[in-house]
Amino acid sequence: MPYKRNPMRSERCCALSRHLMVLVNDAYQTAAVQWFERTLDDSANRRISIAEAFLTADIVLSTLQNVSEGLVVYPKVMERHIRQELPFMATENILMAMVGKGADRQECHEIIRQLSQEASKQVKELGLENDLIDRIRSNKYFAPVHDELDKLLNPALFVGRAPEQVVRFLEVDVRPAILPYLHLMEGTVELNV
Repeated sequence: MPYKRNPMRSERCCALSRHLMVLVNDAYQTAAVQWFERTLDDSANRRISIAEAFLTADIVLSTLQNVSEGLVVYPKVMERHIRQELPFMATENILMAMVGKGADRQECHEIIRQLSQEASKQVKELGLENDLIDRIRSNKYFAPVHDELDKLLNPALFVGRAPEQVVRFLEVDVRPAILPYLHLMEGTVELNV
């Protein structure tokens, strides 16, 4: 599609990765019928499949590196998507805040459900912006939490421990695994497509 930035390379990675995953079946089939006896069908198969697997893995990794090096992130697009979905995600927090202020959970749940369905119709059927928070702000029932809505809609409340987990994973698992190979990772990958 013309609007995509790197579809050929990304799609090539997907196709070659599927091929690489299938190559492991050569080894499974050989093990199943040969019981690791050294016969010609074992070595003939290995000469093709092992070399092909290494070559395929190499080009998949090189292509992924090339795509990653040219990766562009659009924070404004991300913000727009978050603004569209966050109100629906925040309904449970709004419900709990209302219950904390003394509201009946079942009654509050039903009102939020109705407002959410109305807002969902605006988004899904009419192609309009998500107006759930405006509906909640204009509903007197939610007056006890109107002042807290901005705080309840903080996107950071919805990621849990993901930031810490990512940092820990990179430091504990990824960095030690790539450290011996850092000298091989210098430079960029150029592809001629």
